[in-house]
Amino acid sequence: MSVTRVFRIEHEGAARYAVESGGAYRLIEGDVFAEPASLKQRADAAATTGSPVAAARILAPVGPSKIVAIGLNYKDHAAEMNKPLPAEPLMFLKPSTAVIGPGDAIHLPANAGRVDHEAELGVVIGRRASHVPAGRALDYVLGLTCLNDVTARELQRKDVQYTRGKGFDTFAPIGPCIAIGLDPSALDIEGWVNGEKRQSSNTRQLIFSVADIVAFVSSVMTLLPGDVIATGTPSGVGPLNAGDRVMVKIEGIGELSNPVNG
Repeated sequence: MSVTRVFRIEHEGAARYAVESGGAYRLIEGDVFAEPASLKQRADAAATTGSPVAAARILAPVGPSKIVAIGLNYKDHAAEMNKPLPAEPLMFLKPSTAVIGPGDAIHLPANAGRVDHEAELGVVIGRRASHVPAGRALDYVLGLTCLNDVTARELQRKDVQYTRGKGFDTFAPIGPCIAIGLDPSALDIEGWVNGEKRQSSNTRQLIFSVADIVAFVSSVMTLLPGDVIATGTPSGVGPLNAGDRVMVKIEGIGELSNPVNG
């Protein structure tokens, strides 16, 4: 199955979904979540027959009701954090208000201490999912995206739970697109800061697969169309400073780049 990359763009003052073709954006007709099964077909049709439009900017590909994040889901990251491998997925939530898009600035909170980048594969839910079996879990996935689980590390260690350290505004960059038809099982994932590669792994190293995660999360809470699951970060997490530019790069999806402001 070929991969189709769907972008959410600002066009004539509104958010619209589009595909990039021939160096231009071409609008996709219809509601991408009302008709998720036909999205790839409609996007491919737009790429060949749609009229080019100007994009004011690329937006975060979704406005999720929630981001469900999975902690310690790469063996090497668990080791660098000096924590045992989890027996089941470790979940926490990031608020929708933390979401920003490609090119938007990450703001370092005052008095938060060290703030780290965490390159992650994001899973975009396409339709309502509750108590989904692992064997059918990928049927509920619209596509894949890049996500940076920005983390105030000192606050994470100080607090009993992760809400404050993970939940600041701008702490969830997502984008640049939703990749539809991409197999999540063996994708190269990298994290870069100022042109230096800090994280490099492959989703083959996930402790819990995407299907297992979707099934597990949906057994706890209902996932809604547009919700995002962050599947965990590999080793190499490190601090961000004002003036940095951080990038998450995932094979088949693209590059999510954001400046860092103090």
